[in-house]
Amino acid sequence: MLRDSIAPLTSPTGSDLTPTDQQIVERLSTSGEHPTVLTDIYKQSINIAIWKRELSEDLQRSTNDFLAANPNFQKSLSVSPSEAFAALEYATDGSAPKALLQNIAELVDMFCCLFELDYAGLRLATLESAMCPRFHTDKVPCRLVTTYSGVATDWLEHDTVDRSKLGHGSNGLPDSESGLYRNEADVQRLTCGDVALLKGEKWIGNEGGGLVHRSPFVAPGENRLLLTLDFG
Repeated sequence: MLRDSIAPLTSPTGSDLTPTDQQIVERLSTSGEHPTVLTDIYKQSINIAIWKRELSEDLQRSTNDFLAANPNFQKSLSVSPSEAFAALEYATDGSAPKALLQNIAELVDMFCCLFELDYAGLRLATLESAMCPRFHTDKVPCRLVTTYSGVATDWLEHDTVDRSKLGHGSNGLPDSESGLYRNEADVQRLTCGDVALLKGEKWIGNEGGGLVHRSPFVAPGENRLLLTLDFG
């Protein structure tokens, strides 16, 4: 069980740090091949933690079967760890393979355990285009993202971003021309299967330091299956 690998360290919406401790401008990324790396998100200097997960062949087949049967699926719901599997089975009208549902339910359980939540806000969607094509930050404490099929999320390291160019600061220019980042080599991309925790603007002490990210370009004729989890 993934839950056995994850344990909360402190509350993301409250902090025991002193004001001096919170004045940390360095924000870094961390990654590893074991789910315990996700607990690094509690470190004040970390704004993205990536579990470099490889999808099993069975899970890949299940994902492909689901996409074939549900090319335009989008569903958002609030789920508890104990009811996640049943809620997902109902939401997908029984069309989703059990291996996929079980994997998602395990991530819900892990997410709720890590942040001591009773419920998670779950969104599962098949996407044929970029949902959020501009770089941005999330107005949440933390969000889990994982791509089961297709291209995965783009993101920028904190020290490569000029945050004054986010949103209206771009003056209508594309992100690649506004000065938001220096060159295309600065753009990082998660790998399909990766499970990432993206620290947002509402994590205490992280105001102005939320991870800058965007949805990737999806080529014509391709699609992706994206799961996100938020505080429910």
